[in-house]
Amino acid sequence: MLVRGTFVHTPQLKTLEVLHDHLLGVNSDGCIAYLAPANLPESKRLLDRNVGPPVIEVPIGSFIMPTFCDLHLHAPQFMYQGTGLDLPLMQWLDRYALKAESRMDEDGALARRVYTRLALRLKENGTGTVLLFGTIKEETNLILAECMHAAGIRAFVGKLSMDIDITSPGSLTKTYVEPSAAASLENARSFVKHCHGIVAHLPESQRIVEPVLTPRFVPTCTDELLTGLGDLSATLGVKVQSHLAEAKDQVEWVRALRGIEDIDVFDKNNLLTPRTVQAHCTFLGAPEFDRLIAKETSIAHCPLSNAYFSAKPFPLREALDQGVKVGLGTDVAGGYSLDIMNSMRQAVSTSRIREGQRQMDPDSSTSADCSIDWKEALFIATRGGSVALGLQGIFAVGAPFDAQEIRLYDPRTGEGAGPLDYFDLESDVSGSVGDQSAPISLEYIEKWWCIGDTRNRGAVWVQGNEIRKRV
Repeated sequence: MLVRGTFVHTPQLKTLEVLHDHLLGVNSDGCIAYLAPANLPESKRLLDRNVGPPVIEVPIGSFIMPTFCDLHLHAPQFMYQGTGLDLPLMQWLDRYALKAESRMDEDGALARRVYTRLALRLKENGTGTVLLFGTIKEETNLILAECMHAAGIRAFVGKLSMDIDITSPGSLTKTYVEPSAAASLENARSFVKHCHGIVAHLPESQRIVEPVLTPRFVPTCTDELLTGLGDLSATLGVKVQSHLAEAKDQVEWVRALRGIEDIDVFDKNNLLTPRTVQAHCTFLGAPEFDRLIAKETSIAHCPLSNAYFSAKPFPLREALDQGVKVGLGTDVAGGYSLDIMNSMRQAVSTSRIREGQRQMDPDSSTSADCSIDWKEALFIATRGGSVALGLQGIFAVGAPFDAQEIRLYDPRTGEGAGPLDYFDLESDVSGSVGDQSAPISLEYIEKWWCIGDTRNRGAVWVQGNEIRKRV
């Protein structure tokens, strides 16, 4: 497959590259085999010799960029997206989250309907890679894996492991817990085996659904269970995800139960590794960031849900400057939007508020700017999350072709797509028209970043497969 047009990506944190009129070639494994300016002799030879599908011509006014990576999403909670966010965290978990998970485990048909719709929405929003929390029951999580596989989405699917009941005495949800640490570990091992089996018949490059070990968070897991999951991850080479230092009441709860911080609990059980993604981490600082860097553990930053359920914002600027691997998560349904673009905007807004507070505080302990800009947010939404999962999230030879088409304006009329308006490109009352053939500028891309929506999205590809058609 050959694609010709403008490509936009963020190979480094503070670098956004716009590759005008380039030719990109994708091999049979779905990986990028060629990327160079289209006017080079070698590019012209490839175009002349092309005997495969017709070249995909990206029109002027549109560009191709990597798909978004959602590093933290509770799949069953999609059912209650945008509901009950006025409640404190533990009350919300009891009334909505645990209820949704329990319902899914009791009704496989409902689970398949919800997860099929979730996959559709992810594609609409340009999310090609997602790290998912599921439920306790193995069969329900296999349904989730099957739905993501059928949709062509690169999915890392986590079956919850929890052997401590956290439902309150007056809970609306029946006890939601596994019977013992031993049973939980056996269930986790079985899920890993059967999830791998869903894609075992495919070429290795097309096995884009993987299992993930998922201790919900420290208060739901005994040390016996956590130790066993750490051993299982090391033995099978399977990724791990959980919640770390998310909210004030959760942090204090762990201290009261264990007498140590939750980062210490994970560490002593070998659950801080290069295979680990920890969500939130709002109550961590420089010393803990150093520990995560040493362990090569990644953070899923969830700015929308942090605004609702955490007592403080995550120190994103400091984490990035210190060298922590950070990606973005929607945290549906603690975050109300499935669209990573809203997470990017919230990340920037929160950082700007933090910077304003720093400037207004004469006793501030730091003189460094706390804010991030839109280009850095785009980095963590694509490259940052991808690196956390062992992927690339950029356009480079050897990288999977995971991409989305973004439409800014009609090259014939200069009229903006969807909510976008580019008045200098449109015809004026005299009939004169702006230069619609001019290269796409950073200002044009920034406008899309700020106010664009699903109407600006065309095709979506994952591992070279077109999973959303151009419309």
